[in-house]
Amino acid sequence: MRAATVRHQFASDNTAGICPEAWTALEQANSHYSPSYGEDEWTAQVCERIREIFEIDCDVYFVFTGTAANALGLAQVCQPFHGVVCHARANIQTDEGGATEFYTRGAKLFLTKSNDGKIDLGEAEKLIAQQVELHGHVMHAISIAQATELGTVYMPDEVEAIAAFTRAHKMLLHMDGARFANAVASLGCAPETITWKAGVDILSFGGTKNGVAAGELVIFFDKKSSRDFQYRVKQAGQLGSKMRFLAAPWLGLLNGDVWLRNAQHANEAACELAQRLNEAGIENVFPVESNAVFVQLDDQLVQGLHARGWHFYKFVEPDVYRLMCSWSTTDDEISLLVGELVAIK
Repeated sequence: MRAATVRHQFASDNTAGICPEAWTALEQANSHYSPSYGEDEWTAQVCERIREIFEIDCDVYFVFTGTAANALGLAQVCQPFHGVVCHARANIQTDEGGATEFYTRGAKLFLTKSNDGKIDLGEAEKLIAQQVELHGHVMHAISIAQATELGTVYMPDEVEAIAAFTRAHKMLLHMDGARFANAVASLGCAPETITWKAGVDILSFGGTKNGVAAGELVIFFDKKSSRDFQYRVKQAGQLGSKMRFLAAPWLGLLNGDVWLRNAQHANEAACELAQRLNEAGIENVFPVESNAVFVQLDDQLVQGLHARGWHFYKFVEPDVYRLMCSWSTTDDEISLLVGELVAIK
């Protein structure tokens, strides 16, 4: 029997292609010669556009991956004897191969747990209290994901509360914004409302999951914190010689607020998918606040969908699976997945 075609539509928003606006901008950047190592017009324009969007004179740096954005951003402000508090399911803990510990030369991640993917400040307080002066780690940063790995979104007052906690303990606040666009679209707020105005010091702003091929931004809202960061980027092998090919697609995203439209589409697709699954008797495990849908599926359903070519990931043991929507998810794809699920069920 002929094997089913593998369908990756709901496995991850990384499986989607480059959005048309980013592709067009990339083609335009490829049309002539240009200075290298970030001295080009596209890099300069993206940095200026970021300052316009966030309404602040911040420092902006390009790196190739989200892992590099998180790890290098934290390494910039953390010493080897520092501690970083994050959620147990944070990407820097579960999916980045110890990059934060590596680039900080030894800083340790301290984990909190909650049912919604968000930092528990009560647990954070206990972790700090457990550090014996001189013998323990100096707790120096909190890292939150916006949106979280469970698809939930921090409200502005929640970010403000965490920032106030960090200030009270003389710590810094880092935001992993791999899906920052989805969070902004979900909240309908200005980007600065949940970043520097709320007390965030460093933002990893993701574009790969929102329509570019590669390239993330590290944004320092306090420019004093970014001193000599360009050398850290270079030493880590993250300085692109043809930087315009990282920057130009970002310009395609940022101009005309394409980044927000892409994120809004992905969020709406997730809500539509969740609703149709609910109608089929499959309920959500976590609130659908961004572009992720988490559902419980039994082995029969999973094996049946795999046999029909659908590829997606188990996210929480024993039976919680994640279905991701992207800027390119279509209503037909949602209908096809749900239809086949119902047929198996």
